[in-house]
Amino acid sequence: MSIDVRRPGPEDVDELLGFFGRVPAGERVFFKEEILDRSAVERWLAPGAPGRRALAVDDEEVVGYLAVVPLLGWSDHVGEIRMVVDPDRRRQGLGRMLARRAVLDAIQCGLSKLVVEVVAEQDRAVAMFEALGFRAEGLLRDHVRDRDGRLHDLIVLGHVVDEQWDAMATAGIADALSD
Repeated sequence: MSIDVRRPGPEDVDELLGFFGRVPAGERVFFKEEILDRSAVERWLAPGAPGRRALAVDDEEVVGYLAVVPLLGWSDHVGEIRMVVDPDRRRQGLGRMLARRAVLDAIQCGLSKLVVEVVAEQDRAVAMFEALGFRAEGLLRDHVRDRDGRLHDLIVLGHVVDEQWDAMATAGIADALSD
């Protein structure tokens, strides 16, 4: 897989909107943000926007999106992961690559913890995050309503970034990443 993961800029708005448009409508209900709203996407990509965002690009086409969004107030040490992988590119390791990038972005932002919310039926996504060291911290029953009015449970997974960073530093990986 020859995917380039890079920071997006204002010039990526149209490509990112096209990418989000390829996500099935039934899945879009599970996003917190209005992913098809041009002004919202422009705000995310504007200089100085909070958090870190990344695009996975294959031959000029966006195939993945990642955001690490810092929480506010008493949780300002925590970042929330928001991640989308092109439906045609799933089960190829792209989500795992972006999730690992999220951990590095969290470290670079000075965050000490990451959380991600996953609809409980998304077994593969839960398993992927757990394989990366995330642990279930909460189950919110009937927390998400889909377009048909059906309720879904939401799992909150957390990952203490400091612990992973300490392990990486001990192994000498941290020095290689900070160069």
